[in-house]
Amino acid sequence: MAGKHTPIAWIVEPLGKAHDRLSFSCGYEALDRYLREQASQDARRRVAAPFVLVQESERKTIVGYYTLSALGIDLHDLPDNVIKKLPSYPVVPVTLLGRLAVDQHYRGQGAGEFLLVDALLRAYTQSSQIAAAAVVVDAIDEQAARFYRHFGFTPFPNKPTRLFLPVKTVAELFDRDSR
Repeated sequence: MAGKHTPIAWIVEPLGKAHDRLSFSCGYEALDRYLREQASQDARRRVAAPFVLVQESERKTIVGYYTLSALGIDLHDLPDNVIKKLPSYPVVPVTLLGRLAVDQHYRGQGAGEFLLVDALLRAYTQSSQIAAAAVVVDAIDEQAARFYRHFGFTPFPNKPTRLFLPVKTVAELFDRDSR
């Protein structure tokens, strides 16, 4: 049990039956509804992998969640400076960070950043076995786009709410941390 001065231990794990999906509320009905009604089906069908952030002491309550899946993007949708660094395949494999949401009760506690770092680490780790040139996000609104830009994501030239972070950049983040 966490003491008065002990930080709460967070754990990210795959969404399971024991997690209370109904109580989660991030303030975006589409994200709440996805978690309640669709996330488990997507996991069973293997079209998205939902992960939840929980407290070690209360594993049932969902603090936040994200999903990962594979995606192919048109090479020419990327900025020219990025295209030059990639092979000229018509479609580039990426990891889609499809959704990321934090329950309103846990806002301002670093849960969003914690989830993002976990998602990036998971995407980076998997990219050595299932190739991905970048992590792509579709921000739900401008506030979400600012969040991702703050962490180094770059908007697609013709779609400012779709952003990407090259896996090479992600690798540098984690390689730096491991020294």
